[in-house]
Amino acid sequence: MTAIIETGGKQYRVNEGDVIFVEKLDAEEGASVTFDKVLAIYPDKGAVAIGKPYVKGASVAATVEKNGKSKKIIVYKMHPKKNYRRKQGHRQPYTKVKIDSIVPAAKKAKAAPAEAEATEV
Repeated sequence: MTAIIETGGKQYRVNEGDVIFVEKLDAEEGASVTFDKVLAIYPDKGAVAIGKPYVKGASVAATVEKNGKSKKIIVYKMHPKKNYRRKQGHRQPYTKVKIDSIVPAAKKAKAAPAEAEATEV
């Protein structure tokens, strides 16, 4: 089963068992997180569920493996002939998560038909 989730302003296509790097989440290592913003679910068999904008009742459960920072990038600003030079480094924080399960939307139970009222003639 495959799902498309949204977190940190980005969209990720995930399967059960995948390990992905997302924008930093406020969770400790080993904690469970649930992604409720599921945009679409592609089951192995059956109908595809596409949300407007999200699939109601669907969620993706994951476990936080690591919080860290990516490699440093250098931001260098310069104005030629003006003696203006600024060098700055940046390390973007991330959270490494492992997808445990994809829970599709629960099927709605059909309501019992209303009993017809008998009228006396």
